[in-house]
Amino acid sequence: MAIEQLTDVATIDPGLDDAALAMLLVQRAGALAAQMRAGGLEGRRKTSVSDVVTAADHAAEAFVVDALRTLRPDDGIVGEEGADQESRSGRTWVIDPVDGTYNFLSGLTYWCSAVALTDADGVALGAVHHVAPGETWCGGRDLPTQLNGIPVQPIADLPLSELSLATYVHPTRMVQASVVDPFLSMTRGAATVRMLGSGSVDLASVAGGRLGAWVQMLCPDWDWLPGKALVEAAGGATQVLEHRGHRWHLAGGPTAVRDLVKALNLS
Repeated sequence: MAIEQLTDVATIDPGLDDAALAMLLVQRAGALAAQMRAGGLEGRRKTSVSDVVTAADHAAEAFVVDALRTLRPDDGIVGEEGADQESRSGRTWVIDPVDGTYNFLSGLTYWCSAVALTDADGVALGAVHHVAPGETWCGGRDLPTQLNGIPVQPIADLPLSELSLATYVHPTRMVQASVVDPFLSMTRGAATVRMLGSGSVDLASVAGGRLGAWVQMLCPDWDWLPGKALVEAAGGATQVLEHRGHRWHLAGGPTAVRDLVKALNLS
């Protein structure tokens, strides 16, 4: 589909339910970003050499915002790249147009587009589109997690010692004892550790049983809520804990999350 067609909101069925709309939005946003990358992009630093943004991030977010303002005009919007619309319905869409931008800009395939829908009771729905393998994940409070329309198996409830643990901490944080001690305490309890560069792909992989558990410090809503919805809708557990001045986000099977909490509290 050409870029002009991808961004044409008039081609979206206004009768789509929230889950179908969320999946379509992340699919089109991801396809738009991929096409723009193929045509050549440059990145701009945000906070560091590894925290970058491109024109594709902005264009993909602009498309999702345009679609939501047209199809869900009373809902609020929060986007990583600055979109902000107050909610009149009590519901808010959280947008990450390109999650894993450093990977994206580097030519790696481990990146995605993601959205979440929140309401007064928390996160109601999440959708993640991992572009390279063509995988669209969706799940939420009233929808068991599915991958390309097929329900995933419930998350296996295993101890952390039998599981892989996906994580990320920026290297500049690794000089702080209040970060290093908890990080090492949690990661040393896992069977193996993976640091892959896209929180939403990681969390979708936890929901699908490919990764065992996940932990990250200082995780903004757009990196957390889409995947949190998927993990919970696949029978997993999530927690956000304050520890030694930092917020840690944890996800996985119930036993693995309890193991992470115990390790964190011992640090």
